[in-house]
Amino acid sequence: MPQLRLALNQIDSTVGDLDGNTESILHWTRHSAEQGAHLVAFPEMVLTGYPVEDLALRSSFVEASRTALRSLAERLNAEGLGEVPVVVGYLDRSEGARRYGQPAGSPQNAGAVLHRGAIALTFAKHHLPNYGVFDEFRYFVPGDTLPMVRVHGVDVALAICEDLWQDGGRVPASRSAGAGLLLSINASPYEREKDDTRLDLVRKRAQEAGCTTAYLAMIGGQDELVFDGDSIVVDRAGEVIARAPQFAEGCVLLDLELPAADPDFVPEGVVDDGLRIDHVTLSADPLPGYEPELAGGEAERLGDDEEIYTALVVGLRAYVAKNGFRSVLIGLSGGIDSSLVAAIACDAVGAQNVYGVAMPSRYSSEHSIADATELARRTGLNFRTVSIAPMFDAYMGSLGLTGLAEENLQSRLRGTMLMAISNQEGHIVLAPGNKSELACGYSTLYGDSVGAYGPIKDVYKTSIFRLSKWRNRAAEERGQTPPIPENSISKPPSAELRPGQVDTDSLPDYDILDRILELYVDRDQGRAEIVAAGYDDALVTRILRLVDTAEYKRRQYPPGTKISAKGFGKDRRLPITNRWREHD
Repeated sequence: MPQLRLALNQIDSTVGDLDGNTESILHWTRHSAEQGAHLVAFPEMVLTGYPVEDLALRSSFVEASRTALRSLAERLNAEGLGEVPVVVGYLDRSEGARRYGQPAGSPQNAGAVLHRGAIALTFAKHHLPNYGVFDEFRYFVPGDTLPMVRVHGVDVALAICEDLWQDGGRVPASRSAGAGLLLSINASPYEREKDDTRLDLVRKRAQEAGCTTAYLAMIGGQDELVFDGDSIVVDRAGEVIARAPQFAEGCVLLDLELPAADPDFVPEGVVDDGLRIDHVTLSADPLPGYEPELAGGEAERLGDDEEIYTALVVGLRAYVAKNGFRSVLIGLSGGIDSSLVAAIACDAVGAQNVYGVAMPSRYSSEHSIADATELARRTGLNFRTVSIAPMFDAYMGSLGLTGLAEENLQSRLRGTMLMAISNQEGHIVLAPGNKSELACGYSTLYGDSVGAYGPIKDVYKTSIFRLSKWRNRAAEERGQTPPIPENSISKPPSAELRPGQVDTDSLPDYDILDRILELYVDRDQGRAEIVAAGYDDALVTRILRLVDTAEYKRRQYPPGTKISAKGFGKDRRLPITNRWREHD
């Protein structure tokens, strides 16, 4: 059986940074070639970044992508890398209308094979996802081919992300066409437990395709999305040959024994789902036999809590760096939410670039300031204390506020102070709200909701406790000081807006609340289904009412890292003006 050294480069890219992405592709192609790779691959839309959203509708951007692709092919050849086929994802346009209502020249999520200074083959994504965070049916027209390249006597079928996630299409077509390898390039966003789902998927598709299957994934972050790598190669029986690290940029190199293509036969015609085979021979003769040196292997897997925490760090780091910021600002209350955000920020951008400010009021407890001060000591972040009491007294003297208006005034004064410091010193403000609070509307507009990014926006309160404990244990295991004071974890959660106030004054225990919220928010179950699952009818009705009436607040909350199957924002989209109520 012929051998082929495959290089899967799971790298980061930034939307719109065609020059920077090109340089990264060149760097990793050079690295792959130096390691003797015979076929080099990069993730979905790596040249343009992913997702490009409405940039896909700008013809100037589409043409810039096409031009960058041609220039990349020429540069690879000029630098002596032209003999190595390189598979690259990019943004293209169709030559004709492929779907009713789409004009000729509509954009396509595409891939290309570059070889000897030219574009040897192009193809577009066949299955277009239109659920969750994906809007690809809005932007793209689908591809209608089964792209194949013959490399050193092996027929390699090519696919893009959703082509594997959906039944039919290029997977069974690869079997029908006799492919020896199915290579899928992907930009699949991270969410909890997706790594197990992904592995099961790749195993299943390899068996359906009847050939070795390589699933190449992107890493890094783009706005709310995080990409976790975890590239996988399995044999035709579904056994894992190689699995890449999570959240780590790098190149997976491995020698594969693959069936030889019939030298006297070139696949052609129409196969499954009406796909037309588009076959290009780049090198017909198999390589001389050689002793395999790179057998693959599985990288160590992260535990569940470490995986989520790492995703939060990667998401924040990418948002700060890719948007040209250098430092972040956090209002520190001594509570668990702002403490966890501070720990994430220190791990993401370095404690020297994290600025914390305690803003006590007349209702702030002594432990609030003490815990915030202790957090700053443990992490080494920059810290100051500025009381809001004089400002609060001035407002109260002028307006005479009471009740909720008085409580929210404190939060809004803190928000104003944070934004003033941000404007003066150039830090971006991080909002500390968690998913439980946002679901129930427990955030103050223009108060604790101010900020450029919400690192724990998609993390339920029960997970906040669990992640905080994990982060402290991880530090202890490394012989380091745990960043989060124990009192911040163990004390009852409180916004300290009035004497003795705690969260459970108006909310149920978070263990119960979060389970109900997950059913309603993440799984779209209705009141009757949730009550049937064993929860109190009156409690469910009250919680659902809180969620439904807080949509206008969530719409104004800053973006934040997505870690769940359905986060607020891109995933969960409900009208603000809405008379439908599950609880009525």
